[in-house]
Amino acid sequence: MGSRPYRRRLAWGAAALLTAGIAVPAAAAAQGGQPDAADLAAGHGPKKAKNVILLIGDGMGDSEITLARDYTVGAAGRLNMDKFPLTGAYTTYSVDKDGKPDYVTDSAASGTGWATGHKTVNGRISKTPGTDKPMTTILELAQRNGLATGSVTTAELTDATPAVLASHATDRSCQGPADMKACPNDTVAKGGPGSIAEQSVNHKVDVLLGGGKGRFDQTITEGRFKGMTVTQQAEKLGYQVVTDAKGLASARSGKPVLGLFAPGNVPVEWTGRAAAVGGTEPQRCVTSNPERKAGTPSLEEQTRKAIQLLEEKQKGGKSKKGFFLQVEGASIDKRDHAADPCGQIGETAALDRAVKVARAYAAQHPDTLVVTTADHGHTSQIVPLEATPPGLSSTLVTNEGRPLKVNYSTNTPGQSQEHTGTEVRIAAQGPLAERVLGVTDQTELFTTIRTALTLR
Repeated sequence: MGSRPYRRRLAWGAAALLTAGIAVPAAAAAQGGQPDAADLAAGHGPKKAKNVILLIGDGMGDSEITLARDYTVGAAGRLNMDKFPLTGAYTTYSVDKDGKPDYVTDSAASGTGWATGHKTVNGRISKTPGTDKPMTTILELAQRNGLATGSVTTAELTDATPAVLASHATDRSCQGPADMKACPNDTVAKGGPGSIAEQSVNHKVDVLLGGGKGRFDQTITEGRFKGMTVTQQAEKLGYQVVTDAKGLASARSGKPVLGLFAPGNVPVEWTGRAAAVGGTEPQRCVTSNPERKAGTPSLEEQTRKAIQLLEEKQKGGKSKKGFFLQVEGASIDKRDHAADPCGQIGETAALDRAVKVARAYAAQHPDTLVVTTADHGHTSQIVPLEATPPGLSSTLVTNEGRPLKVNYSTNTPGQSQEHTGTEVRIAAQGPLAERVLGVTDQTELFTTIRTALTLR
């Protein structure tokens, strides 16, 4: 836990929060739930984790969190992700091929940072920046140590953030067998591991849930599974393939599960008018999306089922090992790119409900480390109502009945809005949660998870 002076500083910090009237979950430990901040700081919580649940809000910087909070629960309210006992910030920069800082990362490089503990170039999936060599990921280490593993996303399962766990690719675009133009040395014909989709199922990750059915329906043209689609490859390897909420509910833990709930990215939950030059009339978001197919499981449902499957798999095998699960709210980023505040807020709220599921599980299993963070910052900014900002803006009417103006100005109108290089929030509870305090770097999250699970 660290030196005695370090423990004393942590305990003093938790006590100061209580003195200041900031709520921490006191008495949780006494009730058999998650130890509170003071217990963790004093070293009274579990020292090792059996399970880790990592929740990623893609593009979910502090502005995106604040926007979702203001709209859904009010300026003085708190989201589930606001209620962690320990919170810090981490830096997200990537590097160039020579290892020099690139101050604005993409999701491939940032995900590689926490997946492997090393920086890489933008666009690369868990491979070195200069020599393009595979780097061992936290999921691979978890598998080697006998843990069950899972990945859940609202993007395609072959998109950058899920891809960094169970694949190694020169370029993030190499998602299916027909998408290998940018990765000639990764092809099976060249002795490589194949596309991201092929690698993901070859890794036999216990639970893979998300979109991207179109990638998995591509035909494999090389190697052992030549002539099959990647979906057929998965079935050959023993996967249960499900495509809707009913199929997911019926999935059992005896075999790995591949859930493909949309041809591409899973359609967002909320809709509304995109931001525009000169602003929009005040609007309320529509909390349903006609493009979202009936029977599409929510991120909350997927997270709950993934935890159940991973836990049952270990119990069924009478393993004393736990699990590693990553959950991504992917379209916070995608709707930020599109200057779509309602889509963005709805996806942040969806991730927040998944956070609630993870924290509820940890309350009953205090040997579970839960971490919520982002891969990078993004565009949206809350600005004064009287402001006439450049770029695109929209006025929303929040659940408090108040107007709120949001602006997108990181690119010219008509172009995709951009990531930013800001540090982002990281919050945690459970074993080694105190490691997120202060300002750390994205790569240190790899070490936190590896140390908490004692992976070798």
